[in-house]
Amino acid sequence: QDFHGAVELALGWACWKTYVGRLETDASRFMALGMCGNALGQSKRPEEALPVFEANLALLRRHWSHNESAILIAQTNAANCLANLGRHDEALVLRREIFAKEVATLGVSHENTIATGNNLSVSLLKKRLWDEARTLLRDQLLPVARHSLGPDHDLTLKLEQRLSLGLVAEAPRDDLRLKRRGVRRDPFDLDTGDNLLEAVTIMQDVAQRRRRIFGKGHPNTREVEANLSTLRSLAESVDSA
Repeated sequence: QDFHGAVELALGWACWKTYVGRLETDASRFMALGMCGNALGQSKRPEEALPVFEANLALLRRHWSHNESAILIAQTNAANCLANLGRHDEALVLRREIFAKEVATLGVSHENTIATGNNLSVSLLKKRLWDEARTLLRDQLLPVARHSLGPDHDLTLKLEQRLSLGLVAEAPRDDLRLKRRGVRRDPFDLDTGDNLLEAVTIMQDVAQRRRRIFGKGHPNTREVEANLSTLRSLAESVDSA
């Protein structure tokens, strides 16, 4: 069973307190430190989670330097914290590195590689690299995710959600209105009307599947519902322009 929110945070701290007295070479102590960092990160406390993940990564390099897979996971956690702290340049560099290594070692269809690709797409969108982000999502990640994980997998749904948002990421509301009237204004050269329609369609499908699989109260379901509401409002503003 997956936990989130205050329950996950309480369990993370309890786990760390249980094992903190052991030697730093103890595997249970190491895993407890990682769980504590994960709980802090999931609780939206990246400023506290980052030093925990950095300590976790330092332990890995000091005592388990042969475990490249674990090091990649620790780097991923650090990159996520950097992104949540708004340090997007650093996060993008690290995520590119991790994705390249995982494609080479695990293959593009491995779940870890797909998850890293999803994170990379977030950084690309934050740095306004729209075309690269959409190409990564549509052409590289989603086909293998649907095939290897299935269309209802949590990660596949996240990729669909990311693509939906990426389709309209570079078009502010005012420019969508101008385009609806036939006025083109640089640098928005794509057909944002069609992109918006596709974005709403994708997000509607994701929302329906999230509600069916995870329930209305799950945080990811609520996030998708909020995204869908925003896209629908944007579509309505375009229709009325």
